[in-house]
Amino acid sequence: MLVTGTPAARIQGKLAAAIEELCERMTPAGCAGLAVTTQGLHHPVPVPIRDLAARAGLPLLSSAAPLAAWTSLHAAIQSDRLRSAELQAARLNTLIHRLPAQLADPQAMQHITDWLADALQAHVLVSEGDSILAASPPSAADLVSTAVIHQSIDNSSPDTTAAQHTQLISLAPASSRGTVLALAKSTPFDVPGMRLLRHAAKLLGLAAQAQDEYGAITGACRAAREAVVDLLLSGETDTARRVMATLHRGFVSADTARVFVVDTLPAHREETLRRCEAAVTDQALVVADRLKPSRILVIQPQPPDSKAEGQADDGLDKLIASLGPNTFLGGSRKHPIARLSLALREAVTAQHFAVNHPERVVLAVQHTDVLSLVPQPEAQAWAQQFLRPLAGPQWQAVRETLTVALAYPYNVAARRLDLHRNTVARRVTQAAELLGLDFRAVSDRIDASLALDLLTRQTTPAHGVLRDSSPTLQSLITAPPVCDWAETLLSKARDDRRPLLTTATAWLKHNTLIESAARALGSSETTVRSHLRALEQHIERDLTSLTGQRDLQIALHALTGSRAINDRPAVLSHAA
Repeated sequence: MLVTGTPAARIQGKLAAAIEELCERMTPAGCAGLAVTTQGLHHPVPVPIRDLAARAGLPLLSSAAPLAAWTSLHAAIQSDRLRSAELQAARLNTLIHRLPAQLADPQAMQHITDWLADALQAHVLVSEGDSILAASPPSAADLVSTAVIHQSIDNSSPDTTAAQHTQLISLAPASSRGTVLALAKSTPFDVPGMRLLRHAAKLLGLAAQAQDEYGAITGACRAAREAVVDLLLSGETDTARRVMATLHRGFVSADTARVFVVDTLPAHREETLRRCEAAVTDQALVVADRLKPSRILVIQPQPPDSKAEGQADDGLDKLIASLGPNTFLGGSRKHPIARLSLALREAVTAQHFAVNHPERVVLAVQHTDVLSLVPQPEAQAWAQQFLRPLAGPQWQAVRETLTVALAYPYNVAARRLDLHRNTVARRVTQAAELLGLDFRAVSDRIDASLALDLLTRQTTPAHGVLRDSSPTLQSLITAPPVCDWAETLLSKARDDRRPLLTTATAWLKHNTLIESAARALGSSETTVRSHLRALEQHIERDLTSLTGQRDLQIALHALTGSRAINDRPAVLSHAA
C-alpha cells in the first residue's frame, strides 16, 4: 500500500475508509500480513494504520525497501510456490512409480524405504519389535537408536536437542502390531518433507498389512496343500478330493496324475518353491517335502487321454533349465490317483538319475510297470490269497501301514502316516506273524509289497473261488510278457563286461548286505558297490528303494532263474 502526499497523522476520511476496507478483505483471505513501506526508524508506520491492522488481526510488517522491490515480489512468490509444487509433484510421482505391481511383493517395503531416504536425505528404518523389516542405508539401524524406535508413539516428539532430528510414526495404529517408521537426519524436517513423509508412511503401512495378510493366507494354503498330499500318498483319495474342492478344482474330477520331484540345495528351496508355483500356476499342486529339506513335490492331475507322459510340464522344464547346476527334476508316469505313492517312488528314482543327466531332467516314461504285464486274473487271485490272513476289521489300517513301512524305515513311515513309531512297528510285526513272513528278508518284503500293490484299489480282500486253477507267483513271473520285459530291462547289464548280474544275485540273496555279498563272491566291498552303481545306470532303477529291488529280483528270476522267490500256491476255496 502506497500512501503519498499525506502526513501520517492526517490519514482519515476516504483514505482511512479505504485502508480499513483493505484490512477487512485481507483477513478472511488468509493474508500473511499488511506490509507498509517507511523511510526508516524515524518515520514509523502511521498510527491509524497500526490501529486498523490491530483491529483486523493482521500482523503489521514494515520495510524500507523501495517500491520497485515490492512490485516484483508477487511474481517471485508465485514462482517459488510453483517450483515447490513441481518438486513435490515430482516426489509424489516418483513415490507412485516405486510402488510394486503387488503390495505383497516382499521387496516393496525396502524399495519405498530406499526412496524415502534419498528424497529426505535421512536415515530410515522400519521395524517391528526387535525385527528390522527395512533399512536405508544399511547403517540406519545403528544411527536410529533403539530407544527412539521403542518409545511410546503417543508421547513421542521430534528430537531437536540432539545432533539428529528424528521422526517416529506408527504404521499400524489400529492394531496391536508394533510396526514403526523411524527417521533421523541432521537438518530439521520442513513442511513439504513432513507431508511427503506422511504419504510414504501410509504406503508403507499398506505394504506391511498386505505382506502380513498375504503371508497368513499363503501359510494356510501351503499347510492345506501339504495335508492333501499326505492324504493322497496314504490312499485317502476321497478325503483329499473334499479338501481340494476349494483349493484345486483339477483334483476333484481327475482319476490320474503325475508326480514330479524337484531337488535343490536346502538354502534355495523356499525360492525354488515360489518359482515352481509360478511356473505351473494353477495346473498342479506344489508342496515342500516335509521329510527332506531339499525336495519339492509337484502333483499334476492328468486327463485319461493325456499324451504328455513323454515330456515334463513346460513350466517346470524351463524352470530347471534356468536354475543353477544344483537343481534336478524327476518325473513319474501317469498313475491312478489312488496309487500316487508309487508315482512318487518313480519320480524320486528318476530324480536320482537326473543328477548324472546333462539336462538335469529324467522322466520315468521308459519304465514299463511289471504289475501291468502279469496275467491280471491270476495275479489278483494270488494277491488275495497271499493277504487273506490279514482280512478283518483292521484290514484298511494294516494295509496302509504295511505299504509305507515296507518301503521306508519305521521313523520315516511314522511321519508319513502321522503315527507313532511304536504303532507302525507293532502293526508290521502283527502282519508278519499273520503272514508267516520275516520282513528282515528282502524276498519277504518284496512278496508283500507286490501283493499289496496288486490290490491297491480294493478295500477288502475278496473271498470265495475266483478261478479253478491255483495261480502261483512262479507262474506269474514266468509269463511271456514278463520275460520279455526282463530281457529288455537287463539287456545293457548283460552286455557289460563286468559280472553285474552275478553281483546283484548275491546281493539280493544276502538281503542287500554289501559285506555278506562281498564275502560270498570273494571280492571287495568296493567292487560290489561299483557293480551295483553301474547296474543302477543300466536298468535306471534306484536300488536303495524297495521298488527298484523288486523289479531287479523279478527280472533276474524271470530271465535267469538264479534267484528263488518265495512261492506260495493259492488254494482258493470257500473253506479258506
